[in-house]
Amino acid sequence: MNLIQAERVTKRFAGHTALEEVSISVPEQSIFGLLGPNGAGKTTLIRIINMITAPDEGTILFNGRQIRPEDISMIGYLPEERGLYKKMKVGEQALYLAQLKGMSRQETIRQLKEWFEKFELISWWNRKVEELSKGMQQKVQFIITVIHKPKLLIFDEPFSGFDPINVNLLKKEILALRDNGSTIIFSTHNMSSVEELCDSIALINRSRKILEGNVMEIRKNQRTETYEAEISRPGSELALPHGFQLLESKPSGAHILVKIKVPVNHKPNELLSHLIEKSEVHSFREILPTMNDVFIATVNAAEK
Repeated sequence: MNLIQAERVTKRFAGHTALEEVSISVPEQSIFGLLGPNGAGKTTLIRIINMITAPDEGTILFNGRQIRPEDISMIGYLPEERGLYKKMKVGEQALYLAQLKGMSRQETIRQLKEWFEKFELISWWNRKVEELSKGMQQKVQFIITVIHKPKLLIFDEPFSGFDPINVNLLKKEILALRDNGSTIIFSTHNMSSVEELCDSIALINRSRKILEGNVMEIRKNQRTETYEAEISRPGSELALPHGFQLLESKPSGAHILVKIKVPVNHKPNELLSHLIEKSEVHSFREILPTMNDVFIATVNAAEK
């Protein structure tokens, strides 16, 4: 079941086409990566899903029917460009914004205190927003985005400005939100985060969708038949069967790490058997292209 579907969505601005017949399907209770170069049309699609603007053509389905204004209460949106009232106190502002989402004051205070404790913000409750660092302000906005437990969460570059410790904290919370029933659209340029978090992705380039699917299946479909093995140092130079290409060889402690490309119509077991004959094999694995590799290769191919 898809929570969100965009069907042939087109949007134009003063002669510029921001989206051209873009269709995506976001499965319920999943993390969906919305990817693309700067200016590809991602933010325009996010704004259309949020009903901030309307498509010129096409439609957005929410829970299998056309999205309606009342559905916005079930969406939490954390935009890339953040914004809090600098002169307001942190707790007062969080309480005000959470109550705008329909929560009672008592329940809002209870949940805010829990989130503030978790994000180590409780001592800042009565301080002004302008006294917070950029990262701490972003934590507050993250909390405000998720506190009403929306069915759909949209995060646009949620890790921007965070140090590695807080990035890991947010990743943990995003995964927990999915596991507790939320559906998440996640827009980022950090491809390692896509591999770590996303179940599926869509890649948009120059207003058109050029790739969509499950992250692991996409990586497997673009495999290069390259394998990495850690082996004991052979007594002489490592000789390979005809057609097998040694791409890299480097020391790894008392062993060596080799990267080898298997030719078409040959099996990785042939390589493994050969290595076992020549040396002691300590590890052997296929090297799949990273999402960064996939992103660059797919966009470059679309530009040709």
